[in-house]
Amino acid sequence: MLGRTVISPWFFAATLAAMPVLARAAEDPFAEVEPEASTTAPASTGADEGGDPFAEGAAEASDGEDGSSSLEDEYGFDPAEEFAEGEGQEAADRDPWEGFNRAVFRFNDTADRWVLKPVAVSYRQITPIFMQAGVSNFFGNLREVTNTTNSILQWKWGQAGNDAGRFLINTTVGIAGLFDVAEHIGLEPSDGEDFGQTLATWGMPSGPYLVVPLFGPSTLRDGPARVVDYYTDPISYVDHTATRNSLYFTDMIQKRAGLLKAEMLLQGDRYVLLRDAYLQRREYLINDGELEDDFGGDLDDDYEF
Repeated sequence: MLGRTVISPWFFAATLAAMPVLARAAEDPFAEVEPEASTTAPASTGADEGGDPFAEGAAEASDGEDGSSSLEDEYGFDPAEEFAEGEGQEAADRDPWEGFNRAVFRFNDTADRWVLKPVAVSYRQITPIFMQAGVSNFFGNLREVTNTTNSILQWKWGQAGNDAGRFLINTTVGIAGLFDVAEHIGLEPSDGEDFGQTLATWGMPSGPYLVVPLFGPSTLRDGPARVVDYYTDPISYVDHTATRNSLYFTDMIQKRAGLLKAEMLLQGDRYVLLRDAYLQRREYLINDGELEDDFGGDLDDDYEF
């Protein structure tokens, strides 16, 4: 009979309390420092030395001689400035625990650069693309159980039927979800549902922004909601501990490998960029992509195409 692992709430409380202390006690070799003025030639990037092609230096190397971002030249705006807008009082309201969150962020960032990122880079370099796609499809198929459960709790019956259909078809015809057969017959993948979004549709406010040790950006509402998502994840019911942990680790590595290129876009205060990107993304998911029209009207009502 399949069993489950019980997660004690005291474990999360103790971890939240201990991580900032450990982060401050240990010297962070990757702490962000202000660049010093220098007249010497710029150092060579990691790509020239055969290092990590996705390192932060690779993004900086693509900048012009005056240090301006190539992204600004290509898209007409600086992503760092776009995400940094709305600071001040608004940021203080969203992130009243910034000191604590930055300490946990430094801990998570150090753990990522020492352990998770090197493994993800190696995984991406040695694993064929079709195998990476299969792994991503497999874990995405398992998440359809969580998507279906939360769609039902939000009374999204059409979405629940779509997600359940995708799980049944891909688990059987798609060989345990390795192939996304459902998409080819009209069952498109959704952006995903979780219990944090369910609580939001029930009227619960997000609360302050919160960085969770080892899990990353969250909010006071979404953080505890992950415990419910744990019990709707089929992997949590795998009785063999080594197999269960291996599945979790593989899923984490696959997700991290998918973020390597996107990481090159982060310039400036990485904490602020990730915070604002997370909060904007959550708002988008909660509203199912229906964003408020800043121009005060729907163009479709005035124009027909």
